[in-house]
Amino acid sequence: MAIDRAWPATPGAPVRIAIIGSTALMLQAAYHRGTKDCDVFETTGLGPGARDTLLGLAGPGTPLHRQHALYIDVVGNGVPFLPHQPRWKAVPALSGRMSRIDVVVLDVVDVVVSKLKRFGPSDQADIDAMIQDGRVVHADLVDRFRLAVDVFSHDARADDLPRYVANLHRVERDMLVVAESEIVLPAWI
Repeated sequence: MAIDRAWPATPGAPVRIAIIGSTALMLQAAYHRGTKDCDVFETTGLGPGARDTLLGLAGPGTPLHRQHALYIDVVGNGVPFLPHQPRWKAVPALSGRMSRIDVVVLDVVDVVVSKLKRFGPSDQADIDAMIQDGRVVHADLVDRFRLAVDVFSHDARADDLPRYVANLHRVERDMLVVAESEIVLPAWI
């Protein structure tokens, strides 16, 4: 809300801010954990001017960062491991309470898929918490994972896909307690 209040008044529709990562999970589930940043996905709706305004208001070292101990980090479009068409959800708790910003969050299963790329301890804890909360359906996870593989399999990022598959299999085996899914990668990988 503080960002919405500080956002310069401009005519037209509100600026759409798409939140990914653990903050997206916390905004749609009864889940909380410490984090130093809020990842915002760089979309076409967040053009260079809006991006600069957002970082100027709530980026690292800003008064809002110091006040809330949380800063905004903008993540480039090609960085997260996601399907071509990520699933976005409105945040009912924020809808109607802000006039200059429209916040959407990445769907829980898409967040889980994206976390299979880095798969650090906090990513694993986030994934396990969503599974324990009943927010991850295995078939949906595998479907969204395969769609993300399709995106990454056409460029230099494809070399990392076997590691992401291994991470998915670990989630399936150790967290979901199901058989590992067959994931077909391009033959050249």
